[in-house]
Amino acid sequence: MEPSPNWLLYDGECPFCSRYVVHVRLREAVGHVMLANAREHPALVEEVRRLGYDVDEGMVLKLDGRYYHGADCVHALALLTTSAGWFNRINSLAFRSRAFSRFAYPILRAGRNVTLKLLGRSRLQPSPAPTDS
Repeated sequence: MEPSPNWLLYDGECPFCSRYVVHVRLREAVGHVMLANAREHPALVEEVRRLGYDVDEGMVLKLDGRYYHGADCVHALALLTTSAGWFNRINSLAFRSRAFSRFAYPILRAGRNVTLKLLGRSRLQPSPAPTDS
């Protein structure tokens, strides 16, 4: 099956990522967007890795041929989604600022990584082993 030309790639093992993509009302604003769990879509993970993006470092939105990763992704989503519902209003207020998105996203990512560790879940790609120099 050919994936949708527009998709949002996220870590389905991360409870925060999974809840975020459920609550964000992206489809209402831009039409069909496939919500793709990176653990179930290795071809999409490989596509973004070839472009230099790491899904462990942030979600990836592909929309109309453009890619948005990490802080740029949540910023784009905040600008694109409707303001219907409390979640989307808060999301829009917080992340419509590119500066705030870039400040807050590393904190959110760190929370994701700690949560995955506490839940005994692995990252998508294990951290590289240290090399002897």
